[in-house]
Amino acid sequence: MSKHMQLTVTIRPYYRGDLDGVYPNLARHLEHLDAELVRQGPSLYDLTGQLDQLLYRFEGTQLREVLLRHREKLRKLHKDIRECLADWNLAQADKLLYSLEDQFEEIDSELK
Repeated sequence: MSKHMQLTVTIRPYYRGDLDGVYPNLARHLEHLDAELVRQGPSLYDLTGQLDQLLYRFEGTQLREVLLRHREKLRKLHKDIRECLADWNLAQADKLLYSLEDQFEEIDSELK
């Protein structure tokens, strides 16, 4: 390590697709409750990181109830992904991202 200089590396979640096309029911519910959030194009990892805030803000909605049923799985996946990224275990992080997508497919299918 340099005596006077250090490097920092930033990993940013990126969602290439549009939420509407991949998770139409989820996008519809989110847009109804917070259109700006959908316009920002959050990644599933970002949404999961905001889970507690979303649960609080969407009190009394179907979306909240569905997210609440998946809360523990989502939290664990988010934590595990974050740990893999911190350890530079990118292959495992990628596998966990697939699991996160599976959870959101279930969430989307439960929303009407």
